[in-house]
Amino acid sequence: MRGGSLWQLGQSITRRLAQSEKKAVTRRFFASEGDLKKTALYDFHVANGGKMVPFAGWSMPIQYKDSIMDSTVNCRENGSLFDVAHMCGLSLKGKDCISFLEKLVVGDIAGLAPGTGTLSVFTNEKGGSIDDTVITKVKDDHIYLVVNAGCRDKDLAHIEEHMKVFKSKGGDVSWHIHDERSLLALQGPLAAPVLQHLTKDDLSKFYFGGFRMLDISGFPCYLTRTGYTGEDGFEISVPDEYAVDLTKQILEKSEGKVRLTGLGARDSLRLESGLCLYGNDLEQHITPIEAGLTWAVGKRRRAEGGFLGAEVILKQIVDGPPKRRVGVISSGPPARSHSEIQNEKGDNIGEITSGGFSPCLKKNIAMGYVKSGNHKAGTKVNILVRGKSYEGVVTKMPFVPTKYYKPS
Repeated sequence: MRGGSLWQLGQSITRRLAQSEKKAVTRRFFASEGDLKKTALYDFHVANGGKMVPFAGWSMPIQYKDSIMDSTVNCRENGSLFDVAHMCGLSLKGKDCISFLEKLVVGDIAGLAPGTGTLSVFTNEKGGSIDDTVITKVKDDHIYLVVNAGCRDKDLAHIEEHMKVFKSKGGDVSWHIHDERSLLALQGPLAAPVLQHLTKDDLSKFYFGGFRMLDISGFPCYLTRTGYTGEDGFEISVPDEYAVDLTKQILEKSEGKVRLTGLGARDSLRLESGLCLYGNDLEQHITPIEAGLTWAVGKRRRAEGGFLGAEVILKQIVDGPPKRRVGVISSGPPARSHSEIQNEKGDNIGEITSGGFSPCLKKNIAMGYVKSGNHKAGTKVNILVRGKSYEGVVTKMPFVPTKYYKPS
């Protein structure tokens, strides 16, 4: 997900509303409302107190009536329902769809079992990251993937450019962009119990990374057991015309414990879980290896290469990258994107890419990049925030343990 400083934006909105400056907030964040795209749930968000802001060309809720702090904690204790229909789902079909996609991403897609998926990365010729994506092999001739809202235009142009060349050489691949479908993310410990009430399919043997096409409340859905919070949960692709009804049923079945949750809490949840935010922690000039995503480069792909930037990426796997993504816990005010990281001698060794106050840990957490050799957990650092230096320590991620549902 791409978003910039969503947590800070949400906190700003909360403070301003508390000070009865609602008109000023409206002018600031709704100025381009007429130019923004709206999801099928837009009116439902507004009716339920959603505070709408521009995000990647869409009008999206950053929070609802409760605070971002409370929403974050509730997701981990009970559950959250997010509208993530701004993200772009698409299908690739044809007997050569896998070999085509493997030219563009680092993952071993051919090695996936049907009905399973993985996080992967689209790379450029220099090994940098064009976008991160969740890719599912529905079957050998059908791939379903979701790309970030802020990267949609460049991702689709990139895929289309390479697809034209691939097809001109006789490759069998076609695509469909699922603009007719909405996407909901149901996350937290109540996600599975609540969803089980709405489907006849047994979810107890449906594990993290799994994919199914099934009926939920009678609606034809694509269900993926995944998310962006570190909690157990699902992403539910549903036809637009059923999105509001399905949302209402999920909330009703939870008896008020699963709450509508906005992008502000989604950002703090992913930060606590040590997950990259494209545009902050992952960019065109950052390789998957530098980002700590070496595990996403399949074993077969390491041996064979064959994807854009493979020479750079495979060399970094062997020799090590020049910089590495790390977690940091710091004192003082929360570190923000672009805050300088120094060693104890005062030398610049890197910068923060995401940071904020953890609602669950009640301490400052951040992630950023440091020169290799400074990346080991326990390394003491200093973080510059608004010109002042504050003590910090490099920390393993995730900050909050993940709870993905996997076979025991």
